[in-house]
Amino acid sequence: MTIDLVHGRITLGLHELRAGPDGTPLLLLHGLGERTPAGVPDAVSTWGGPVYGLDFTGHGDSTVPAGGGYYAEVLMGDVDAALAHLGPAALYGRGLGAYVALLVTGARADVVRGTILGDGPGLAGGGTTPGSPFIVLPAPAKVVPPDPFALVELASDVRPPDYATAFARQATQASELAEPLAVVARGRPDWLAAVTAEPGVRTCTLDQALALYS
Repeated sequence: MTIDLVHGRITLGLHELRAGPDGTPLLLLHGLGERTPAGVPDAVSTWGGPVYGLDFTGHGDSTVPAGGGYYAEVLMGDVDAALAHLGPAALYGRGLGAYVALLVTGARADVVRGTILGDGPGLAGGGTTPGSPFIVLPAPAKVVPPDPFALVELASDVRPPDYATAFARQATQASELAEPLAVVARGRPDWLAAVTAEPGVRTCTLDQALALYS
């Protein structure tokens, strides 16, 4: 089942992949250029509660805005809208979704019940410093997700390690959990390496992380 969430001028596709049983919902956040899978991925099948997936703006069943303007903080708003609908939930982000999940966990430690950071497209972003300016050509009249603007702009999104660790510290200080962040990714761009080194951040396997927050 797909639930349409209205977020400003954007309609977001929130997919219910498994309803019930009672328990903390797990919200899946996909990588750059991806969308929510059609069913519960085998990798998270051991989760004890409901499972949902959110299509970010410009991806999957969500609105493609005209003219781009993508950055990670915009996608934070997408996740916040999903949490407003679901209530307290755990997050599993892959690639780009992992970075957005980190930011949301720091900003909304009151409703995030554990966050898992995994590998996937867009994990590194655009590095730690701004690159050379570039010109993005106009998109065609009809854009089929994923939005080309999203692919270009989010792939060059700057991710300073000190910015990432600021959100990690907010998460570990404000969360009710002793270890609100679990890193299962093997790739370690600079921002994630810095987060992994923070106190209160666990490094483990995906199965261990699911058991920790389920």
